Amino acid sequence: MQIDKLRGPQLDQLFDAILSLKDREECYRFFDDIATMSEVHAIAQRLQVARMLTEGHTYSKIENKTNASTATISRVRRCLNFGSDGYQLVLDRVSDSEDNSTDN
Repeated sequence: MQIDKLRGPQLDQLFDAILSLKDREECYRFFDDIATMSEVHAIAQRLQVARMLTEGHTYSKIENKTNASTATISRVRRCLNFGSDGYQLVLDRVSDSEDNSTDN
């Protein structure tokens, strides 16, 4: 599994730091300091691409809506099909969270 190639003390420290964040505002503050706007936007774009792919949108529609390149869309598609299921895990949780917030 490719995820094993990622593991290490530096990434453990980063992920522990992310897991320590309590709310969206803390995320904004942390990511503003730790990454460039372009890096954060690229990650957000990939998540939006993943969502649209799982919803069945065409590459053309995804390209127009997100400004992602076809290479990025293909890379995200490959991760959805053959990756570690990280995108799907997050998309399911965010969807569940959105569903629960609209029930209240």
